[in-house]
Amino acid sequence: MARPVVPGGTIAVLGSGQLGRMLALAARRMGYRFAVLSPEPGSPAGQVSDREVVAPYDDLDAVRRLAA
Repeated sequence: MARPVVPGGTIAVLGSGQLGRMLALAARRMGYRFAVLSPEPGSPAGQVSDREVVAPYDDLDAVRRLAA
């Protein structure tokens, strides 16, 4: 059974564009931490996230770092 992510927890997203930014802002207002994987530094979502991992989307080591 999946565990719910409660406020204070971290939501991680593969993607870092404008929709990710809107999601990050909403999540932070609800008390969540937010992390993104972005191929470019300073992405729209990365600018408002707690953590931005900069790497190509197909970099499995970067995905593992994001999940950690």
